[in-house]
Amino acid sequence: MYAIAPHTPVLATAPIHRSRADEVYEQIKRDIAEFHLLPGDRFSENEISDRLGVSRTPVRQALTRLQQESYVEVLFRSGWRVLPFDFEKFEQLYDLRMVLETTAAHRLCEEGLHHDSKVDHSLLKELIAIWLVPAAQRNTDAMQVSAWDEAFHCTLVKAAGNSEMTRVHRDVTERIRIIRRLDFTMQARIETTYEEHAKILKAIQRKRGDQAAMLLRAHIEASQAEVRKITLHQVHMARQGGLGKLPKS
Repeated sequence: MYAIAPHTPVLATAPIHRSRADEVYEQIKRDIAEFHLLPGDRFSENEISDRLGVSRTPVRQALTRLQQESYVEVLFRSGWRVLPFDFEKFEQLYDLRMVLETTAAHRLCEEGLHHDSKVDHSLLKELIAIWLVPAAQRNTDAMQVSAWDEAFHCTLVKAAGNSEMTRVHRDVTERIRIIRRLDFTMQARIETTYEEHAKILKAIQRKRGDQAAMLLRAHIEASQAEVRKITLHQVHMARQGGLGKLPKS
């Protein structure tokens, strides 16, 4: 049975508006995302409670939430088990993301054609300041670029001015984050992301909706294929001991 690694400092320094259950939820999800908990691994509520220094109530709340999101399942009298990555579900979420983002790209390029257009130009300027920079000024920090990449796609949708599209897209983004974050484990993907984001923004600046949508679709499909490949590889390496296990108490 897998032993959850201690992460008490995370809980101790959490913002006061976040509940214990929220912090436990995020930690377990992070352990799954970082392949410290692998598909098929079993653990008990007591193990998590002991490791994180919390009672079983927030642990159970966190696990119930993860169960609803299909990350874990409860076993009769045997604790909990991590479920395999549901790539079919992720593909459906990526399809939805693609519809929302390409629709947003068209709306950004069709400003003026609709009397109710609410394009936020200040948001587009923020994206241009980050992504349309000389190659020598590009950020090479994977974590930072990963955060900027997510913000790029969310901001594009938000800039289009439809609050319901923005809300749904934000939910999709949260649900695919667990695998999407792997897209920047390779340096080449950082360079590719800069180049592709720049092309998308330039197409929007020129009001070429079809081109912007086509570039977005290709960009998202490439990222989707990359993270699936990396996820399967990382799971394999973890099972072979290539990534190492966190120490048991």
